[in-house]
Amino acid sequence: LLAALAACTTVSQPDVQSQSLPDANLPAYETFGWQAPGGDAGIDEPMRILDVNIRTAIRAEMTSRGYREVDVNPQVRIAYETATQDKLKSSPVRFGIGMGSFGGNVGGSVNMGSPSVQSYQEGSLVIHVLDAARNQEVWSGTISGRVDKKNLDAAAVARVVALAMQDYPARATTP
Repeated sequence: LLAALAACTTVSQPDVQSQSLPDANLPAYETFGWQAPGGDAGIDEPMRILDVNIRTAIRAEMTSRGYREVDVNPQVRIAYETATQDKLKSSPVRFGIGMGSFGGNVGGSVNMGSPSVQSYQEGSLVIHVLDAARNQEVWSGTISGRVDKKNLDAAAVARVVALAMQDYPARATTP
């Protein structure tokens, strides 16, 4: 499931959306950490390659905006989720009529194309930023689009995360 997300570097532009709590002052936060995974307490799942790539990319985006990662008492916690879904794209029957001439000859043609159905996978990545003190989501960024399983490298994941977080503000600096 996670492997299919890696490259929202798609043929068409991915859909990117973000939203924040109206009263959230995101640039005022200084530190971030990771939301503990759900599930059985005390049992950590092994980190998959894609998980490592996503965390590395989110970490790079946050630190480039002036936030500092901490292990204890972060002001915001980061969580993310991925999903894929099989989709079908259909093209209707095409019908065309043409007329033209070449030199002294005039000609016409009629063309009919058959319908086609194409299957593909659509993947999505949702990044959640939660205020640790209030235990409330203050920002989320979502990217979804056609995925290409062949591009599972760290650079492709970094591009996807950068697009998903493009609206996340840089940290406020004090003069």
